[in-house]
Amino acid sequence: MLSPDDARLLERLHGDLPLTERPFADVAAEFGWTEDDVIGRLSALLENGMLTRFGPLFQIERAGGLFVLAAMAVPEERFDAVAAQVNAHAEIAHNYRRAHTLNMWFVLGTETPAQCAAAIARIEAETGLSVLAFPKEREFFVELKLPLTSGSPHGA
Repeated sequence: MLSPDDARLLERLHGDLPLTERPFADVAAEFGWTEDDVIGRLSALLENGMLTRFGPLFQIERAGGLFVLAAMAVPEERFDAVAAQVNAHAEIAHNYRRAHTLNMWFVLGTETPAQCAAAIARIEAETGLSVLAFPKEREFFVELKLPLTSGSPHGA
């Protein structure tokens, strides 16, 4: 279960990490904690699975990279094995099952479009299955912030 202090911390950090030399120290000062307290809490939340990811979101295309949504039709009896093969690639951001003919969907993120094509080719060669790639045509910004505490900003 998420502690009240952890909830306050996550609300504070969501979308507003200070752009300073020591952002965790700055946040810690706001809470009357130490920098190690903040880093330790985040590490514990990642280790116990309460958080699955903590990091920035980049518009990778501005740096020459590419994000691609991809899908595969995986025979049900092979689904877990193919998921393990796909997930073993460093380019895979996340992978999920859908109740559809195209039952495996995943996102590839690469530094260049050529690296994305190469990763898709490796996945097809390893699995013997076709990968359908759906490159982003345009981007929509939808920020979802779910409150973790009640009351004033940052749970104060």
